[in-house]
Amino acid sequence: MLCGVWAALGAAWLFLDAAPLLLVLVGAATLPLLWDLVRNPPAGLALDDKTLSWRSGRHTAEIALAEIAQVRLDTRLDFSVRVTLRLNSGRKIRIPFEATPPHRAFEAALSARGLKTERQHFSLRQ
Repeated sequence: MLCGVWAALGAAWLFLDAAPLLLVLVGAATLPLLWDLVRNPPAGLALDDKTLSWRSGRHTAEIALAEIAQVRLDTRLDFSVRVTLRLNSGRKIRIPFEATPPHRAFEAALSARGLKTERQHFSLRQ
């Protein structure tokens, strides 16, 4: 994606004689993506018989399965799936998107461990 944007900016400069200042401003918007590619932050999720843990960049978390009342899987309008844990205390914890595994396999693994799951499709609510 990054190379495609840079190629389009180069083509605009060469063939359309686009203003260099405009190209620099648009190109600057791609720098955070370049930084993430260079840094390559780790992300992942682990589920065993007693705990659910995940890591995303410098953030990590671990929750005992006994503390989880329900796992809600929300399909968003862009077809991504957000995972929210509802704890027995009523607290909600959202698992970072980059640490979320494929939702069908994750839902099956949660059900196999006796966790209640709820699916919501295309909801605009948080």
